[in-house]
Amino acid sequence: MSHRSLFTRLLSPRTKKQNLANRNKDGTCQRRTRRHYVVQFFIVVALILSAVWLLMAIFYQFGVKSPVTWIVTVVIVGLLTVLLTLRYLPQRLSNTPFFKKLFDHKLFNKKNSKDDANDSTTLNRTTIHNKSTATKWLAGLYAGVWLLGVGWFMSITPQQQRDWQPDVSQIMSYKRDANNPDLITLSNVRNFDWYSGDKEATERWETRTIDMSKLSGVDIINSYWMGPLIAHTLVSFRFEDDRPLSLSLEIRKEKGESFSALGGFFKRFELSLIASEERDIIYTRTNARGEQVYLFPVSHLHQSEVKSLFESYLTIADDLNAEPAWYNTLTSNCTNIIFYMARIVSGERLPWDYRIWVSGWLPNYLYDLGMLDANPQLKNEEQSAQPWSMDKWYERTHINPKVRGFNNQFNNNSSDGHSSAFSDQIRQGIPIPPLADSKADAEAKAQSAAEATND
Repeated sequence: MSHRSLFTRLLSPRTKKQNLANRNKDGTCQRRTRRHYVVQFFIVVALILSAVWLLMAIFYQFGVKSPVTWIVTVVIVGLLTVLLTLRYLPQRLSNTPFFKKLFDHKLFNKKNSKDDANDSTTLNRTTIHNKSTATKWLAGLYAGVWLLGVGWFMSITPQQQRDWQPDVSQIMSYKRDANNPDLITLSNVRNFDWYSGDKEATERWETRTIDMSKLSGVDIINSYWMGPLIAHTLVSFRFEDDRPLSLSLEIRKEKGESFSALGGFFKRFELSLIASEERDIIYTRTNARGEQVYLFPVSHLHQSEVKSLFESYLTIADDLNAEPAWYNTLTSNCTNIIFYMARIVSGERLPWDYRIWVSGWLPNYLYDLGMLDANPQLKNEEQSAQPWSMDKWYERTHINPKVRGFNNQFNNNSSDGHSSAFSDQIRQGIPIPPLADSKADAEAKAQSAAEATND
């Protein structure tokens, strides 16, 4: 069955035999069932949604000022309006002079013999037939235009070379030491000096060598800018004898672009992986943009899991340098990509959960899994008699008050350009858990913590 035949069959779900059986002698239809109207309702909704999807794809690719956007809008809206009007036009309106003239057009007209010309029943049936022919013709035309639009959309490919904004102009790359695979030299590590707002900065891309055998933990950083449900998620890797390194999956904006959640559904942004010093990528959110940022140290992990997660980021860097990819608001965003990687590492320890897509609630998800310790041990403080609630965690991990007024200018006299001071300051009052002795021990402690918090 052709696409056109299938489409018109959907528009007329009853068979020809059923239609004939339900016609009165004068050619008009009898009263239809409730099921018929339910089916028709969903068909209309599907048609409208298909048009909206295509028009939004056109809008986000070409912009509201483009002639292409306006031409396609007129064609799609016009076709759909006429199609739905004809298909669901009341019979009494079909008999008006305007529509009779339309249905008598040579495209749709069924020729009758002279003997039947004045037969009212025949005229009624001819009008119905011509109306049906017009509907099928327009349905096929709309289907063709829409499928052409889908083919165009599927053909859009991400690009590596565009006029990128400075903060995403580079993608992290790396080299392993030939004698020690744990020694990784990272290129294009961002270490900008941010001033007022997030538009002015001194650009600085650096090279940094890290030792994966010294990995000591993982912190999840959530940055909220539009309410409690939506957050940008970063991951910071801690090292025994070195400052943390932050990794962030985010949109790769061109100059003049800004983030759009809807645009992220329509191939508007490429995906980028940024490796950065915390005094850059976190400071710009807390101080330059005024977002509300929280840092959650993940408990009950073994070093093999932390190393595997870091390796997953290296794999993404390889993939993005070899071939660019699209950012998608639902399927490949800053949070669920992290979850996909972590689930490969930890398996069933991270069950599927709706909060993977509601990024603002990711910390609550970790808390329920026992991966935020409800009974943390703080330095220079006695262990609390009462378990920490999620509200307590949010209170203690709020970064903004800790770095208000922080002097973030790059310090040439410091070996790390002042980065360690910022990283130490944002972790004040936050319990930093040690790594577990084994993976089995990590899983057991996390399960025990989860049972305690859910009692």
